[in-house]
Amino acid sequence: MIKRSDLKNIIFLQFVIMIYSISSVIAKFASKQQVMSAGFIGLYLLELLALGAYAVLWQQAIKHFQLSVAYVNKAMTLLWAMVWSLVIFGEKLTLHNVLGVMLVITGIIVINGDNRGVAE
Repeated sequence: MIKRSDLKNIIFLQFVIMIYSISSVIAKFASKQQVMSAGFIGLYLLELLALGAYAVLWQQAIKHFQLSVAYVNKAMTLLWAMVWSLVIFGEKLTLHNVLGVMLVITGIIVINGDNRGVAE
């Protein structure tokens, strides 16, 4: 059974990974702007801010996990990217996308299922 503190750390880790995925969304918006325009520069700075926040939060998150376990969880970025592409950009979802992400999530669950991944 997962302890409450472990669950809290797992949720925090997923929040950090979600922030990382948002930087890609910002980059996609920036790519639609004229290079060096005010919109491009603003979005570029916003992306740097998101990546900076991610870097600081990532350092806090990995205090609570073995690095190998925390790093494997970064693969959840695939799920977040799929959600953002569907919700924000209206892109199509394919069966291969869903199956691939499900396979990755299954691997993450297998690795996270071992309580030894949580730092003591």
